[in-house]
Amino acid sequence: MNTLCLPADEAAVRQAAELFRQGQVVAFPTETVYGLGANALDEQAVRAIFAAKERPADNPLIVHVAHSEQLEGLCEVTGTARKLMAAYWPGPMTMLLRKTNAVPDVTTAGLPSVAVRCPRHPVALALLDACGLPIAAPSANRSGRPSPTTARHVYEDMQGRIPLILDGGACQVGVESTVVDLTGPIPCVLRPGAVTPEDIAAVAGQCTVAPSVMRPLKEGETAPSPGMKHRHYAPKAKMTVVVGGDDAVVSELIRRYDAAENAVILAHDSLLSRFGSRRVYPLGDTPLATAHCLFQRLREMDETGCSLILAQGWEAVGEGLAVMNRMARAAAFDIVQV
Repeated sequence: MNTLCLPADEAAVRQAAELFRQGQVVAFPTETVYGLGANALDEQAVRAIFAAKERPADNPLIVHVAHSEQLEGLCEVTGTARKLMAAYWPGPMTMLLRKTNAVPDVTTAGLPSVAVRCPRHPVALALLDACGLPIAAPSANRSGRPSPTTARHVYEDMQGRIPLILDGGACQVGVESTVVDLTGPIPCVLRPGAVTPEDIAAVAGQCTVAPSVMRPLKEGETAPSPGMKHRHYAPKAKMTVVVGGDDAVVSELIRRYDAAENAVILAHDSLLSRFGSRRVYPLGDTPLATAHCLFQRLREMDETGCSLILAQGWEAVGEGLAVMNRMARAAAFDIVQV
């Protein structure tokens, strides 16, 4: 298959919408990461997403809509969901709601709930509006790889696997959407993102965070949300995350770097000069800045051919929770507190 990568102008959006109507798979930009989409109500089209990504079938997908009215007939929209939609849609927040029979089991990995969101990116909204369909779309990378935040990243993973990539430039947020479970009495964050648990609690009155956000799922434990069960966001090299005060973190990163072969360091911008001539790359000086560049950096580390990535983390609160969730999974939960 020849994979086209086209600037996301009006003609390309129309072409992508027609491919969706034909049951094809298309990659498109959102404000979080690039998505790999197909008609969420077409079982064969959804299976084509799993095949292109080599994604395990027990990993549910997120259904993207152009506006809240498209949820009618797909899921049971609660009062809390309506409040959160009014506050954070369009935007990087996904809600888990009880599904109807209209949504195929393949889309939800057999779960009784469906994950839904309305993205903020203008290209994504134009595409959803043009096709008139709910679009199931995980991140547009090969399963387990760092999520793509540019069209070039998508092409690296999807060349020859899908017919079209819409190039809408670099993604603004850089990590996937927050997933909040609204099927119980209290909203519960299953995957942290740019909309924080504190943001949700400010609208809904309260919000909890699933224990599995910062630990691997146990044997036989079901993954109700994308990004929970399988190896995610992972570079090719082994990765260790070091968390603590700046002085202690710098000392530990240097100690581990000097004891290793072919290592690299990812550190906050303000500390870069403290590593001398060692190979060090910037991660920004705020959790938001790290979120924006993290997956880009992990893909760059693959290009260096390094054997070990030593990365400075953040405190896992507020916006730092989303970053640490991704870093922990990329590092297979090899986190060192100093």
